Amino acid sequence: MRPRQSIGEPGWDRAAVTGSLFAAAAYGIWGIAPLYFRWIDDFGALQIVAHRVLWSALLLLPLVLVIGGRARLRAVLGSPRSLGWLALSGVLIGGNWLLFIYAVVSERVLEASLGYFINPLVSVVMGMLFLGERLRPLQGLAVVVAVIGVGNEIVRFGDVPWLGLALAFSFAFYGLIRKRLGVDAFTGLTVETWMLLPLALIWLAWHGAQGGGMFPPGLADNGKLFLAGPITMLPLLCFAAAANRLSLGSLGFFQYLAPSIQFALAVWVFAEPFATTQWWTFGLIWLALLLFSAAAVSSVPNPKFAAL
Repeated sequence: MRPRQSIGEPGWDRAAVTGSLFAAAAYGIWGIAPLYFRWIDDFGALQIVAHRVLWSALLLLPLVLVIGGRARLRAVLGSPRSLGWLALSGVLIGGNWLLFIYAVVSERVLEASLGYFINPLVSVVMGMLFLGERLRPLQGLAVVVAVIGVGNEIVRFGDVPWLGLALAFSFAFYGLIRKRLGVDAFTGLTVETWMLLPLALIWLAWHGAQGGGMFPPGLADNGKLFLAGPITMLPLLCFAAAANRLSLGSLGFFQYLAPSIQFALAVWVFAEPFATTQWWTFGLIWLALLLFSAAAVSSVPNPKFAAL
């Protein structure tokens, strides 16, 4: 792997610009994904998830082998501990996919964006609880502000925004397991999707037995569902390319791009209801993220010249 370069070193501009473009592409695709899932929402969330697992599994395995991941894949398959944890993380990512697609087809993209906005803050708290990490003052303040923002939603709706919170916590737990396991993204997701594949096939077979068909009758509809595989894989490729060129701190700033795009789609494209009081909720969440980002910058020695 080519070492990351610092400002002032030859080639820094190219690495920084290329890495930033890859990061923007990854989070941009994740951000506009609701457009695709809304396009195919007639199939229903369960069928879409089943096909997403199917085509992702079939596309990821040859990709991992082509990019030289055979040894890493063999190492994971030979480790019962790794397989056990990946089975759990597979359930979490599969559940996260189902929740997100359900949010899109049920016209709740706004709540989904809320979940992904607070996900980094949930991850920080999990790091404190499970990894012994310490919260810096700004991080603690960010968490408190985010809790107040979610509390505003509870007061406004009279109910907990469970879908957004479920998305945030399921993905945060997924990230926690993958961080502790230390398996690279492609190898891990390949094993996860192949572990989920039997469940997807069983559901498709049951759906077919009920008269719905395992696959749609038309070639065009099958093509629509097949795209779930590339849409899962392409941003992961871009993310991996960005991670090789940018520091985690620099890469982290791009993570807000996806929920920001989802927020814009929900309000201005899908025309989901957005009350005036919700500006308080999202305003507090955005303030929390600003504090969180400030804490991240302040933790880097001489942040102006931090390595990218």
